[in-house]
Amino acid sequence: MSRAPSVSAKPLLDDCFAHDPKRMPAREALELLRTRVSTVVGTETAPLDQAYGRLLAEQLIADRNVPAFDNVAVDGYAFAHRSLASDGGSRLRLLAGRSAAGQPFAGEIAEGSALRVLTGGALPDGADTALMQEDVVVDGDHVLIPAGVKQGANCRLAGEDMRKGQTVLAPPLRLRPQDVGVAAALGRTSLSVHRPLKVALVSSGDEIVPPGRPLAHGMTYDSNNAILKGLMTPLGVEISDQGIWPDRADVIKRGLADIARTHHAIITTGGASRGDEDHMVATVEALGRLHFWQIAVKPGRPLALGQIGDAVFIGLPGNPVAAMVCFLLFARPVLTALAGGGWTKPLSFLVPADFSMRKKPGRREYLRARLVTNEAGQQRVRKIEREGSGILTSLTEADGLIDVAEDVTSIAPGDPVPFLPFSGFGL
Repeated sequence: MSRAPSVSAKPLLDDCFAHDPKRMPAREALELLRTRVSTVVGTETAPLDQAYGRLLAEQLIADRNVPAFDNVAVDGYAFAHRSLASDGGSRLRLLAGRSAAGQPFAGEIAEGSALRVLTGGALPDGADTALMQEDVVVDGDHVLIPAGVKQGANCRLAGEDMRKGQTVLAPPLRLRPQDVGVAAALGRTSLSVHRPLKVALVSSGDEIVPPGRPLAHGMTYDSNNAILKGLMTPLGVEISDQGIWPDRADVIKRGLADIARTHHAIITTGGASRGDEDHMVATVEALGRLHFWQIAVKPGRPLALGQIGDAVFIGLPGNPVAAMVCFLLFARPVLTALAGGGWTKPLSFLVPADFSMRKKPGRREYLRARLVTNEAGQQRVRKIEREGSGILTSLTEADGLIDVAEDVTSIAPGDPVPFLPFSGFGL
């Protein structure tokens, strides 16, 4: 197999994930990651029609005003506000001609006069106000303007959207259609973006079988692969599916050493513990540096993070619920930061609980939950009762996660609880 040079644009620190080996609260683990992880990919230029979803790598500074000229926002009539009577309606002389989009009026609006204007047309010189045609009465070569018109009405001033010299887009930013539209409005045809992060995806375990093959007794289909591909695709990373690896130390060592040379990150599921057949973490220790975190979190306590050369290693639990939850909370922000998107925190808001529970202090729990409406029409959040980390359908029934902090020991109906909707993760 060919050996390519490291793909990192910026090497990681050797002690990127170094920490106190004792069991770590989830909040401390996330804060440590936030301070240690930075962009490792280079940049490239992308045409605007290929920039959607990419991570911006430049500041976009307006080199002109948008709009470039004062213009009118309605079909109607433009005039100088000083032409209007202060105590009633006004009768203004209607000039010949008009100002339309792309066809400005060549003359100037004298006091006491009005001009026909169309939406998007340049505001004629001498005018500072416009009125919709429905609000004006045309009387031969005059127009009747009602009382109470506000100066500047229905006029869009040059630079009111973007001013020359203004920073309108800046990293970290995943480009949305509206962001690309801003670049187009400034006349840009391309943007500097970060190159895609190269991520290798590995499933491990002698009991794992790819979907579509016969399933013998004691075997299980690999759902983690499909879940993680779906979670990573919106991040714009370049996924390299390495398939399923057996629980053999030689296969794992050879495989990890190879893909570490050509990828920025390695995501594995299974083998993230210290059992007899959990060769993954021992191999990472042998090839590079491993910081085996026993994070005080449910589900997903065993989470391995480390480095092999310049490649980040993230070993997720094998149970599908734990794998998905740990990816969303830990791996997703790490990959986003490595890819140039900065550190991201999940969307969270308080919702009254529609359940009760008790727990021991010292561990953070993420409860699968769905939003419900009570008889009074009030929104509440209810936890999914089936809590096993292998019950994948509990995730399909859920709208998000309830974040129960380490120091919380009980929740009663009506208590406000932090809710992390799956939609906040782009799901």
